[in-house]
Amino acid sequence: MSMLASPQLGVGIARRLPSPGDWLRTPPFANFRWHPIFVAAASTMPFAANAQVSTNVERAPTLTIERYSEDWSWLADPDKRKGDWTEQLKYIPLDSNGSVYLTTGLEARSRYEGYKNVNWGGAPDDDYVWNRAMPYADLHLGNLRFFTMPILTAISGTDRPKGPADTTGIDMLQAFVDAELAVPGGDSLRLSAGRKLVSLGSGRFIDRRYGTGVPLPFDGFEAIVSGKSRQVTGFYLQPVDTRRGNLNDRRSRNKAVWGVYATQWLDVKHLSGFDAYYIGLRDRNAVFDQGAGRQVAHTFGARIFGDNGSFHWNLEGAYQRGTFAGRRSEGWGAGFETGYRFQAAPLHPEIALTADIVSGDNDPKDGKLETLNPLFPNGKYFGALSPIGPRNLIHVRPSTTLHPHKDVAISLTGVAYWRESTHDGIYAIPGFLVRSGKDSDARFIGKEAELAVSWQANATLNFTASASAFDPGPFIQETGEAKTIKMLGAQTTFRF
Repeated sequence: MSMLASPQLGVGIARRLPSPGDWLRTPPFANFRWHPIFVAAASTMPFAANAQVSTNVERAPTLTIERYSEDWSWLADPDKRKGDWTEQLKYIPLDSNGSVYLTTGLEARSRYEGYKNVNWGGAPDDDYVWNRAMPYADLHLGNLRFFTMPILTAISGTDRPKGPADTTGIDMLQAFVDAELAVPGGDSLRLSAGRKLVSLGSGRFIDRRYGTGVPLPFDGFEAIVSGKSRQVTGFYLQPVDTRRGNLNDRRSRNKAVWGVYATQWLDVKHLSGFDAYYIGLRDRNAVFDQGAGRQVAHTFGARIFGDNGSFHWNLEGAYQRGTFAGRRSEGWGAGFETGYRFQAAPLHPEIALTADIVSGDNDPKDGKLETLNPLFPNGKYFGALSPIGPRNLIHVRPSTTLHPHKDVAISLTGVAYWRESTHDGIYAIPGFLVRSGKDSDARFIGKEAELAVSWQANATLNFTASASAFDPGPFIQETGEAKTIKMLGAQTTFRF
């Protein structure tokens, strides 16, 4: 799996961000539209990484997806201010010495998606506009902080049933409290409780479903020990079931994850290092081609990553075992991403190659499950168009990006998909079965091409557009409708 996930379209952030899976819309599978970012899941999903184009324009300080990790305390020094209109909203002192202050911000996004031949022609064509606004307030009281981010969402232009990733009306996306304590050795311990957007590592197993209409928050607890060159996170989290209607989102009663994620950085900028992790999962209603049942999965993984400015790399592998429907389960995944930036060349071209392999079930009749479970992967997987997700999958993805202007990026990507096991089906990003593998021995699923453009118009405004097509291969042709899926996407994002 490739472990470095590149920034998402329309975000305009300065470094790769891992980012999470788009939960199922509504059956039938008519609405596989999770303009994913090319990320592969570490043991549970394919290991792809670099996905959508981003201008990577550096704006100080860099904005993030979850927002609570941003530090605006430097604005307490008037000499460091640059006169931007947002500065007065980013640091609002509430006491004389500056230890109590408030940070505010907003993301407002509109995204159009239009699809032809949904599910390769098995579902009606569809197009719609997702709209959302996510204001936030971050109150710092010395070593204590309170963070809140409500969300206002709507979807227009479609008559199909609305799913959890489409709209949730008005609800609380994030609301948590944390306290930071000093520990021996100069490290710090941060204890956090409440609802928040969470991404671990490259977002292979736990991520934010950011690209859809409604991101995926988690309710739970985190304990994070941080030092200059290392970080260890312990957690217990339950995904939030986002529902239509106002103020009715609740934590899931069916799913929970827990574990430890450790990172050792090898440079002061935290661009290179290695991770090791354990993640446990309980899902009372897991679904595979073999059937449905209760699953408990234990995932052990590691990754090595680095970026020296020109060359970047990301290698990851994971092993998973546990039980499914009272029987043993075992799965695995591995992959890599590597790329090079020609910084001195005209148009500053970038090239990248990602390859992943994720296990599938070799014999649905033997009772043992061998399909890797991707937990809660990034919502943007293989591009703006991603009708399949990271289970029982082999994929190869070359890509190239050009920068005709410092604020503009143009990316062209090709992807080829195969089944890892010809006895297992293919799955959507949320995990439900798209096509059973019982009616075909073909391995090749199909190929995809995508052209994407991103323009960071200024520090707060970003425009993106993409055109994608997924041409079905023998497996799709032998298991149902087999027309070419076509998708157009366009997005405007205002963030400060």
